[in-house]
Amino acid sequence: MDFLRPTTWEEALAAKADQPEAVPIQGGTDVMVEINFDLRRPPALLDLGGVAELREWSMTGGHCRLGAGVPYAAVIDELGGPLPGLAQASRTVGSPQIRNRGTVGGNLGAASPAGDSHPPLLAARAVVEVESAARGVRMIPAAEFYLGVKRSALEPDELIRAVHVPPATGPQYFSKVGTRNAMVIAVCSFAIALHPRERRVGTGIGSAAPTPRRALEAEELLAAELDWDAPLDPALLRRFGELSARAAAPIDDVRGTAAYRVHAIGVMARRTLTWAWNDHLEKRAA
Repeated sequence: MDFLRPTTWEEALAAKADQPEAVPIQGGTDVMVEINFDLRRPPALLDLGGVAELREWSMTGGHCRLGAGVPYAAVIDELGGPLPGLAQASRTVGSPQIRNRGTVGGNLGAASPAGDSHPPLLAARAVVEVESAARGVRMIPAAEFYLGVKRSALEPDELIRAVHVPPATGPQYFSKVGTRNAMVIAVCSFAIALHPRERRVGTGIGSAAPTPRRALEAEELLAAELDWDAPLDPALLRRFGELSARAAAPIDDVRGTAAYRVHAIGVMARRTLTWAWNDHLEKRAA
């Protein structure tokens, strides 16, 4: 197995173009586990840990541009204000050691349906910045990035450079069900983002379908019927939970049954919307 360690982004793109089969790693928190358990044996590893620019974030053009190498710990410590949903999800990832090494870019690259960062990225309508040496930069909406179980829209010679996330304009929440309280892969998860200026609500579902996905019918329901100046209608809340659950398409596996996942998505949808709506009304009253 070849081990490639570029120190600049240009070197990384050149290495990926030369060896498209090389698997990129940042913290290695997913890839090294698979290698250790002999689940995969790539011909080459492309270690991006030496590319300093990938560990930087900035506010650019009204968005937070999060480098692919920014660890979860930095999201928690530095971005809880502009990206509260993503920060909440980051707190649920693994152990402190994993959060210090693992990255949102790595989570995107793995494209696992159970990845904790995916639901808040979908709810916020994030956009993934990818690049190849031959074709340059592509901007892929998060909703179009996931193609199947651990399959993404990345071409063989492309690398994830950053993810662009709009700063929160309203309350955001992330909820996760696991077989225990910490260091666990999600049985299922749900994220919500209120966008009061646009009078819309974003959603994201994790570990309850072949890919992370939005609950589009539930979003459309709220866009049509939600009164942004009034308490939350219990009937509307109940219908939102039902439509969110209907968006799921889970399977039975060792972590939970499909029926349980569908039920849990509905419960989390109602809870997160209630929490977010209470915050919204408190802010309006202040």
